[in-house]
Amino acid sequence: MAALSRFLSFIDQNAGRFIQRLADAVSIQSISGNGVHRQDVFKMALWLQGQLDTLGVQTKSVDLGRHVMDGQDLPLPPAILGRIGDDPKKKTVLIYGHYDVQPAEKSDGWDTEPFTLVVDPATDRLIGRGSTDDKGPILGWLNVLEAHKALGLDLPVNLKFCFEGMEESGSDGLDELITSEVAKGKDGWFWGVDCVCISDNYWLNSRTPCITYGLRGLAYFKLTVSGPARDLHSGSFGRTVHEPMTDLVLLMSKLVDTNGKILVPGVDEMVSVASQEEKALYAQLDYSVADVENAVGAPIALSDDKVEVLMGRMRYPSLSLHGIEGAFYGAGAKTVIPASVSGKFSIRLVPPQTPEAVEPLVFAYINAEFARLNSKNKLKIENLHGGKPWVADHTHWNYEAAKRATEAVYKQTPNLTREGGSIPVTLTFAESLGVNVLLLPMGRGDDGAHSTNEKLDKSNFIEGSKLLGTYLYEVGAVNA
Repeated sequence: MAALSRFLSFIDQNAGRFIQRLADAVSIQSISGNGVHRQDVFKMALWLQGQLDTLGVQTKSVDLGRHVMDGQDLPLPPAILGRIGDDPKKKTVLIYGHYDVQPAEKSDGWDTEPFTLVVDPATDRLIGRGSTDDKGPILGWLNVLEAHKALGLDLPVNLKFCFEGMEESGSDGLDELITSEVAKGKDGWFWGVDCVCISDNYWLNSRTPCITYGLRGLAYFKLTVSGPARDLHSGSFGRTVHEPMTDLVLLMSKLVDTNGKILVPGVDEMVSVASQEEKALYAQLDYSVADVENAVGAPIALSDDKVEVLMGRMRYPSLSLHGIEGAFYGAGAKTVIPASVSGKFSIRLVPPQTPEAVEPLVFAYINAEFARLNSKNKLKIENLHGGKPWVADHTHWNYEAAKRATEAVYKQTPNLTREGGSIPVTLTFAESLGVNVLLLPMGRGDDGAHSTNEKLDKSNFIEGSKLLGTYLYEVGAVNA
């Protein structure tokens, strides 16, 4: 296929420029979970829309309204919608991605400045916040567009885009936008979409590409324990009052055990036990306990059984403790009793669990455990945000096209996986549009998304851009 060959060559020849564009994107601190950076998220939206406009995409910036976050009333970042091509003889692919990122400070343990993309000459790693989650993959699609425009090639499919700026903070406003656009029928932005492709996840390891057909959902909670009117001196008030931090730590210790078992009654029990036939599917995947331990940098896997570890990541729910706010941290030895402290934790959900089904179990359990403490402090429980789990039909032509593209670019048969992370919009697209949704990752399992020293290997950025384009050609060749 001559057009595809020219496209692949263009990607190789322009790798340096593509990496510079990624550096430009990484430099914008589009942290959606911190109100201080809300204008940076808007800046990123404007930058991305400008890139799409330059590449010939018809775009629209959609105001999603406002929301309250950590007591602040803030404008929501816009959804950037785009479309290019309207040939009724071609399939129409909807591309989703997010342009916001997780917080990052060099003091968190980064070896480099988080928002300055560093190309490590020794490893060819592109290090910077958002490099793999999700700015690198978004720019992969821009690379595909640029190649076709520069070469004067027609795209093999019609494309529509939906890029948001709140994925890392619950995707506020996005479901309502999708639902409203679908309700418009032929006048809606998503009319005529045949399938959806999302590149916002990762290989299981660092050697084998994968295609993902399932994601866990999410329920994210905040516990706040408050008592005294102000912080207290522990020398004056220690053992004389109920201390909020003591109550909070005790409550959080009752949520999950050290082997990952969720202690909230009824949560684990919602999920059926895996059959031997299902376990065999996990056993076939190119993955090992060593891959887990290499990714986290320590020999701390919960089990030596590969299948158990994989099911813990993909098939079963998990509960993780994320942090405590309001408490003293840092250098020194401050002997304060905090007046109010908040703990955050989340539960990753799998079918048939939903946030609505899990929330009452969590609330009832925590309230009961708090009552057991006989504390005079006050407890507040909040469900900050959540999303349902999603599983797709991996025998669909959309997946077959992705498999052929992966084999063409990487010369390997991809792992077929469910994933432990959560992207709630996948289910929204599947249910609202009634089409197949595919996750086609660019990055590797050791990229460290959400962590310090987040990176995207140069080879994955360049070969991944080829993969995205080749996938479009394979979809374009489908007759179904």
